Amino acid sequence: MAVLPDELWRRILEIGAIDNSPNILNYKDLCSLSITCRTLKRLSGEDFVWFSFLSSDFSQSRIQSSSAKAQYKSCFERDKEKKALAHKRAVLRIESRIAESSRRVSELRSSLRKEVERLKAAALELSNLRNVRQASVALNVWQPEIVRGRQRQIVEQCTVDVKSRTSALDMEVKLCKQQIAAFDKARRDEKSRLQAAKEQLASVMYHPLRDYNLLSSSSCSRSDESNSKKKKLKTSNLCKETSHK
Repeated sequence: MAVLPDELWRRILEIGAIDNSPNILNYKDLCSLSITCRTLKRLSGEDFVWFSFLSSDFSQSRIQSSSAKAQYKSCFERDKEKKALAHKRAVLRIESRIAESSRRVSELRSSLRKEVERLKAAALELSNLRNVRQASVALNVWQPEIVRGRQRQIVEQCTVDVKSRTSALDMEVKLCKQQIAAFDKARRDEKSRLQAAKEQLASVMYHPLRDYNLLSSSSCSRSDESNSKKKKLKTSNLCKETSHK
């Protein structure tokens, strides 16, 4: 180190820290160089190289007359605090999205369960009506009296118009199946979004100093997509209620 004069080392550090070559030398490299020897420790604290880092890393900061290294440290601490706050906001946004997705998955699971129960009830009633129709047809042919009596009892216990009620139940079964398919797809999509949000949260927690300013726009697009799917489900439910009426 003693072979080269300070002016040459200053020129080397200046070339490495100029604005148009940010990949050659950064503040981390300079701090690492400062612990290698006394000469580089002394030269790395001078203002000429830190002014270059100030203009490249914090272009919006106004260069003051005080120590450039101290000013860089102050700007770095402020920037670190901003990144920490942005990270905290990003974590809160993702946690909120996870909670909303979990609530939505629970609602869809409950709606799916109710729709399956409704389908089972409609299918059971439809099966009973078909038995009534078969019994009424069988009364027109000869058969043992005990069998005829049982079939007559089945027919007499039915108090609704078999034909019209069967048509209504057929339509209800079809609508229930459509609703079940829609709820199941929505639940699977929501579970996929929930898993993606959990993975994103793990990544955010692992990288606390990453730039998270773009997360808000992406979450807004996902929110719009979720709202559109909710509107489709509401429209489907409204059509079903209208058909029942």
